[in-house]
Amino acid sequence: MSHAQYIRPENLDEALDHLHRNGPRTRILAGGTDLVVDLRNGDAGPDFLLDVSRLTELKGIEASTEQVSVGAGVTLSEIQSSDVLKQHAPALHRCSFTFASQQIRNVATIGGNVAHCSPCGDTVPPLVIHEARTVLASKRGRREVPIEHIASGPYACSLPADEIIVRFILTPAPAITFSDFQKIGRRKSLAIARINAAAMARQEPDGRISFLRFALGSCTPTPQRMEEIENGMIGQRPTAKLIWETGQLLADRTIAITGRRPSTIYKETAIQGLFVRMLTPLVRI
Repeated sequence: MSHAQYIRPENLDEALDHLHRNGPRTRILAGGTDLVVDLRNGDAGPDFLLDVSRLTELKGIEASTEQVSVGAGVTLSEIQSSDVLKQHAPALHRCSFTFASQQIRNVATIGGNVAHCSPCGDTVPPLVIHEARTVLASKRGRREVPIEHIASGPYACSLPADEIIVRFILTPAPAITFSDFQKIGRRKSLAIARINAAAMARQEPDGRISFLRFALGSCTPTPQRMEEIENGMIGQRPTAKLIWETGQLLADRTIAITGRRPSTIYKETAIQGLFVRMLTPLVRI
């Protein structure tokens, strides 16, 4: 176990002062559901643990006609109980119900899940389909970057050591009629995703898809939006045949990114199957 010095700042300015002086020697502690495991395994040995879990500046969920704001310190349980997210970001709301156990959800934060940069982070695909912007703060000021720019690779965070994630700004989808988040794991519950995906769509009265966002996680080095898949379905009236063919295209596109691996024989079929399971509700007989 680490012998790091524990620091609990009273406000965000104090946290930023510490990171300005000691950023490279510090690990930020929010929920700790990943960090504590790393410390116990000896995979992390910082000089300081900066506990930001009680900072009010990282809390809160708010919505307007232009944006939805989710604080980086919001827990998965708070996401699960949020009527604002249920209405304005239903895929993010839905992902919280299959995120680990209730005990973990009570302390795990959305900012920690994103900053950990796991390819299978459940909150990232829902953020991607909402074109989320990440608000970052340091002593140098504030800036915003797209959610896709936080991870430079698996478990590799691109942020400078003196910066902290403050909140996420989501773009509400215009009048969506369908939204979903699903994942495949080794077990039916309490499982890390081997594949996860988020989708939202608007379907017109005649069945045509006029808007679609789809993001895939745990299959590529970082979760990403699949615009080729979206563009191929917009303007179409979905049929079972179209969804199966598009699912195969999704699998092909993923393999083109990752190359063929020992797991490909499983994931190729599983990716297609997950896509079909998610999008079949759009088929109208």
